[in-house]
Amino acid sequence: MKQLREVTKKALLVPLLLPTLALANKPATPERPNIVLFMVDDMGWQDTSLPFWDKKTYLNEQFHTPNMEKLAEQGVMFTQAYACAICSPTRVSLMTGMNAARHRVTNWTLYKDKMNTNTVKGLKIPKWNYNGIAISEDLNNAVYTPQPLPKLLKDNGYYTIHCGKAHFGAVGTPTENPQNVGFDVNIAGFAGGGPASYLGKENFAKVNNPNSIWNIPGLEEFNGQDIFLTEALTQKALKVVHDSVPKNKPFFLYMSHYAVHAPITGDDRYEEKYIQRGLSPIEAKYASMVEGMDKSLGDIMKYLKRHKLDKNTIVIFMSDNGGLSAHARGGLANTHNLPLSSGKGSIHEGGIREPMIVKWPGVTTPNTKCNQSVIIEDFYPTILEMANISYKENKKQPIDGLSFVSELEGKKSKNKDRAFYWHFPNSWGPQGPGISFYSAIREGDWKLIYYHTDQRFELFNITNDIGEHYNLASQQPKRTKKMATKLTKYLKEVDAQMPTFAKDGSPVPYPSEIETIIER
Repeated sequence: MKQLREVTKKALLVPLLLPTLALANKPATPERPNIVLFMVDDMGWQDTSLPFWDKKTYLNEQFHTPNMEKLAEQGVMFTQAYACAICSPTRVSLMTGMNAARHRVTNWTLYKDKMNTNTVKGLKIPKWNYNGIAISEDLNNAVYTPQPLPKLLKDNGYYTIHCGKAHFGAVGTPTENPQNVGFDVNIAGFAGGGPASYLGKENFAKVNNPNSIWNIPGLEEFNGQDIFLTEALTQKALKVVHDSVPKNKPFFLYMSHYAVHAPITGDDRYEEKYIQRGLSPIEAKYASMVEGMDKSLGDIMKYLKRHKLDKNTIVIFMSDNGGLSAHARGGLANTHNLPLSSGKGSIHEGGIREPMIVKWPGVTTPNTKCNQSVIIEDFYPTILEMANISYKENKKQPIDGLSFVSELEGKKSKNKDRAFYWHFPNSWGPQGPGISFYSAIREGDWKLIYYHTDQRFELFNITNDIGEHYNLASQQPKRTKKMATKLTKYLKEVDAQMPTFAKDGSPVPYPSEIETIIER
């Protein structure tokens, strides 16, 4: 036990020691900016002491994220940043610039050539792209992506590092390894969407199951140590940045944490203080995972500053979907993202609205907020514009995203009147408001949701009703019909898949085809 404590003590000191290593080994400051994309898994809009609303709530008081607060002081907070409600669709949109309705990786991926579910609630799920991203055209049920984001960065001089969760290619396909989409280095990324264990003491693996599909690969040097997965990933990422980035080359670090995805596991460094604050045992564990994630962000920011890289490094903070709430949490289900309704898996705001911060030295105005809506596929053209990389759009990979560089510059938005779209012809599994089988559009203040199971509509004024309490579809039939028509047009333009009725094989009608429901 004494020996284990010594190993642990040394391991925990690594992030403190890394910044003090010989400056001669640090990456040189390149002309193009370095880019750190810090992606958190399943982190809700309210899972932070930094309020993204116009007021602080009791949920914000529950968490401690000082480094998110510090990053916001140095950059711009986006109060209306959107992703998909499930992880793989978001990550594929990030890598491709395409909306999920177009790329058809509409649910989470895992096994090659196998859908997670087939028929649910009387609907037969279409054969979506459950194999994920493909780098050649000979893989069925996959989205061919000739220009993945990291490949374009790499081809234009960036040293590209993937660390943590990948989850955009199924087991047995080339893209289960992030290096096949353009990353020079892959740290612990594989086909699985969550870790078997967060504990180095358990080798980040299922106890007594060395062959579990959820076991995290590539972190063998931490096996047996008393170290949390979030910490191990951070240490290894900084070591690669420090030791491996070639001189005079900019780097792109995709710091893609497994936290705070299930299994909800207490981080011993922080858990006890949340118990002392009176949180339930499961919520204390969850809050400790959030704080461990925040420490990782702080360690990266400290490293950049110590090595004089902070002035030329863009830091982007984002989550891949809303906070888990339908199951596995303490307290009442579907309440963990209040005032937002529902959570992960839902088209309600709790499932798709994310905490987002961008620090771009010399461009973003410190300590500011941006209320313009952005969506995950926008990251693709934005990051390329940040890196001053031009590209020709490939017909096989049309780009749906729009750059939000003008928003970062504090200029008038070029995308003010733009509509946003979501499409999920799938079943996630857990139950809750807005979960599974939907298409949706947000335009201005308004969001229209169309449910495939019963061809029902919800219309909300998000600005006046952020909690989506008042369905105005029947009160505003003209608006409902107009938005349903626009949503239908988009779904047809991108050739979105619709589920079919199991009883007779007929397709679920498009939103604009439900005249009787719209007009009632």
